[in-house]
Amino acid sequence: MIETIAPVVNAVLQSGTETAGSSPAITGPAAAALAVGLAALGSGYAERGIGAAAVGAIAEDDSLFGQGLILTVLPETLVILALVVVFVV
Repeated sequence: MIETIAPVVNAVLQSGTETAGSSPAITGPAAAALAVGLAALGSGYAERGIGAAAVGAIAEDDSLFGQGLILTVLPETLVILALVVVFVV
């Protein structure tokens, strides 16, 4: 598995130079967009399951609303962190 991923990782980590038989590395705004987009995709995938479980728990017991709300929005902090990193770097 690592042998198949290594050329891609090598191409991404290169700082704008081309290697033999590969495309140029992803730099600048494209890398930032990729980072934030993948963080948002992962966050949305996590929120899907958490939200469904939270709604089910709240349907059973209304006192779980606060915990369900906090646990539902918790994965969204990954996207906020990714945006902060993009603006800092």
